[in-house]
Amino acid sequence: MTGSGLLLVATLAVPIVMVAACLNASVYTRVFKLLPLAPVPGLLAALFDRGDSIVIAPAPFRLTLALDQAGAMLLGGASLLWCAAGIYAATTMRKLPGSGRFAIWWLLTLTGSLGVFVVADMTSFYLVFSLASLAAYGLVSFEDTPRARRASRVYMALALLGEALILLGFVMLVTAVPGGNPLIRDAVSMLPGSPLETPALMLLILGFGLKMGLVPLHVWMPLAHPVAPIPASAVLSGIIVKAGVIGLIRFLPLEVPMPGCGTALLVLGLVTAFYGVLVGLTQQHPKTILAYSTVSQMGVVAAVIGAGLAVAAPGTSNLAAFYALHHLLVKGALFLGVGIVAATGTAHLGRVLLPMAILALSLAGLPLTSGALAKFAAKPLFGDGLPTMLATLSAAGSALLMVHFLARLRLHTNEAPYSNPAATASAVWALVAAASLVLPWLLFPRVTALSPVETVSGKALWDACWPIAAGGLVALFLMRLNIQTPKVPEGDIIVLFEKLGPAVARLGRTIDQTDVLLRRWPTAGVMLLTLAVAFGAALHVAH
Repeated sequence: MTGSGLLLVATLAVPIVMVAACLNASVYTRVFKLLPLAPVPGLLAALFDRGDSIVIAPAPFRLTLALDQAGAMLLGGASLLWCAAGIYAATTMRKLPGSGRFAIWWLLTLTGSLGVFVVADMTSFYLVFSLASLAAYGLVSFEDTPRARRASRVYMALALLGEALILLGFVMLVTAVPGGNPLIRDAVSMLPGSPLETPALMLLILGFGLKMGLVPLHVWMPLAHPVAPIPASAVLSGIIVKAGVIGLIRFLPLEVPMPGCGTALLVLGLVTAFYGVLVGLTQQHPKTILAYSTVSQMGVVAAVIGAGLAVAAPGTSNLAAFYALHHLLVKGALFLGVGIVAATGTAHLGRVLLPMAILALSLAGLPLTSGALAKFAAKPLFGDGLPTMLATLSAAGSALLMVHFLARLRLHTNEAPYSNPAATASAVWALVAAASLVLPWLLFPRVTALSPVETVSGKALWDACWPIAAGGLVALFLMRLNIQTPKVPEGDIIVLFEKLGPAVARLGRTIDQTDVLLRRWPTAGVMLLTLAVAFGAALHVAH
């Protein structure tokens, strides 16, 4: 086994070993200090990736690890943010009641969220994806307030729905492939032309779209992110949603033109992009606004994937991963920055708000930032028609939303007492912010085969600047006239769904009916049993 292969194994093994070690009481009380170390193998694997593929267990339950360019970009960015958020958490949370329990859920979520970037077989992907989804419940519910309990219930219900949709989609995928646990690429290659092509693609887009926060399955995000602790919010918004992105990249046949499915995903993504902006403008808390911004940005990523799928555009997976990496780092830095701003109070606020403004406007494509690079790289996929115009207008919407975020952040800070933020936490935030500005410049030529100089031509700068100027002017106009936006509760349409309790109860009968279909892939039952045992053990350790 090569050195890079060992690093892939360690990416999954190290956090799991740390969880197992917590059965020892002395380790359990000290594990919080070790959180920053758990993602280090993943970071090294991304840096020294050589495209290795490793089969750890024999068929039919083989565990296969592999890393391509898209996976390496997201693995590296996610590992970096996990390290930074781990340092932030160890600095600010280790003395809180229940910190050991939080660390267990943190490590389990970390394992799953990094695992989705490196596993290459169907069973392993489902297990690590489910681990990332379900273990994050412990991060959302940690503060145990009424808001946190409500958010965690909604999150878990939708997470389980997402797992069911994806599992049904997987069952349809494997029916045409011999063996109990095929490689992802083998199963996906058999999908085009299959009788189950349309329903399988619908289930996969819905399941992974739920994790990304695509409308109308986005409602968990604006509930979960505001109630989670700052470092947990950073990884939830920056990393966990990328499990949905890598799912679409891995399981959609991007090498085969699919105009119908691609166009549908493109439309869904653009609708989500505008919806996130419109509802985000009605929110008051900075973390809630950032959550709706993530909804909007994930809509843009979905639109990129849909546009590429429609015409089988070469390099779609890498372009989507590059855009997602930009968002991962920027949004992680913004959430960590909210904590820094709150600790800073009104004193020395300018030195914190200025980099926060640069980060925020990067999401709208501010020139010389990673956002400008990501939008420049993705633009050819949209062509010259209506999709390009709508994508550009969504950038203006992002600028408008981010100006609103900065205004609310400043007001939110005025309500906070002054205190000096921990030097370590401030340094971590600055590191992630710097990485979000620098790393995409290093990766841009490799991903696009273009020179970064092309992004600062006169036309490119104009294309990047005018949407930001338009969004900023609209924001100033609204502030000048003191126009009040409607009061939309966090989670928006979930309020309606919560009134439909009796109808939800009937969902159980539908779930029973899916049992017949699940029996067509015996491995599915083993996977569900494994998840049940794993979470039973996790609950035992946590308590």
